[in-house]
Amino acid sequence: MKQVKTSFTEGNILKALITLALPIIGANLLQTGYQLVDAYWVGRLGANAVAAVSVSYPVNFLLISLTSGFAFAGTILVAQYFGAKNHKMVNHVATQSLVMVFLMSLVLSAIAYALSPQILHWLGVEQEIFAEADLFQRTIFIGLVFNFGFILFQSLLRGIGEVKIPLYINALSLGLNFLLDPLFIYGWGPIPAYGVAGAAYSTLATLGLSAIIGYYILFVGKTDIKLTLKKFAFDFPLLKKAFRLGMPSSLEISARALGLTLLTGVAAKFGTEVLAAYGVGARLVSFVVIVALGLMKANATLVGQNIGAQKVDRAESTSNYATGIAFISMSTIGILFYVFAEPIVRAFLDANEEVVNMGVSFVKITAPSFGFMGMQLALVGTLRGSGNTVESMIFTIIGIWVIQFPFAIIASNMENMGYLGIWWSFPVSYVLPAIITFVWYKTGIWKRKQIIQ
Repeated sequence: MKQVKTSFTEGNILKALITLALPIIGANLLQTGYQLVDAYWVGRLGANAVAAVSVSYPVNFLLISLTSGFAFAGTILVAQYFGAKNHKMVNHVATQSLVMVFLMSLVLSAIAYALSPQILHWLGVEQEIFAEADLFQRTIFIGLVFNFGFILFQSLLRGIGEVKIPLYINALSLGLNFLLDPLFIYGWGPIPAYGVAGAAYSTLATLGLSAIIGYYILFVGKTDIKLTLKKFAFDFPLLKKAFRLGMPSSLEISARALGLTLLTGVAAKFGTEVLAAYGVGARLVSFVVIVALGLMKANATLVGQNIGAQKVDRAESTSNYATGIAFISMSTIGILFYVFAEPIVRAFLDANEEVVNMGVSFVKITAPSFGFMGMQLALVGTLRGSGNTVESMIFTIIGIWVIQFPFAIIASNMENMGYLGIWWSFPVSYVLPAIITFVWYKTGIWKRKQIIQ
């Protein structure tokens, strides 16, 4: 019988946090590398090509968020059952989650593909980039099934503390993506130049490979999770629990993604050049945030396992470590991005000086607040790991819909601000929600949640 690994419910907390966080950050870096590699090669095609790709990013993020709740619920339940040493329920939760996410992804992929042109019209995309944006977006939508499947695979393994295998798979797929991108975008020999769509074809191929490898690992039992569909039947009480846990997380991520989508629409009203600058700036922020997301996910796993083992004080200590590390590390990154804003933007945007300067201003306005973004996300990990997903959702909605989006609309319509109002909405939406979340965390209410017996 497979030897079950020890959970992170004992030993040095800081070591456990770092042991989990570093591979997660590495995997997130590699995943974001897909977007950055695409941005690098597509950026050589000019501002219109960058804008065509940038439009699809927040829409894709929104669709992924609709099923991510089940992935997060899987992490929470697996982590708590693993901490409680109930390994039968670990496998049961994983199997139920996989089937549900697969079915949901098929439906969403078909709907999104059919509605792609309408989505671009709703966003106000200009006619000169419409055809390229639609082709790129539809290709990405086809790959949603693979994308969702691999996200769930990583979430389930993270619940048991296995974070190195996803890192290795991401490294393999990114290396392949780096080779296929220029091949499909610019063509070579018998392979035609597909332009912007070539980046999507490359991503589709590598995501498919990642998902197939992930499913193989889960079904052959290469980790402490072994799935089987033999005598499968839906466990509706469990799915109901997963729904209650996961739906707030889906709504939370959807609220964030929809906010970014609508902000893209606001930026598009200022023209293609502002949209290109916004697209590069948003992608750079998505690259930076992976450090905080890694700490958030590691913190969620550790908090979940320790609560499952009924070690609430240890869960709180873990959260304190994660919050402090996130604030310091993200603030340091913010300083570096502020100082080197221009060369960083130029590396991903081959455009005229005006567009480059717009991108530089985005980075310089946003970077000083990175520490608060990291702090808030680390605390979100605490809320998710303890099962307080409703509270996490509420704080995110406040940040995006009560603070950021209204601020961006009002400020961008001010004569002395213009598109800079969109830029300034980011630091405002990082600082205020971080303070609100921290105050609630210190009340200790989150410790009272109980989701497993």
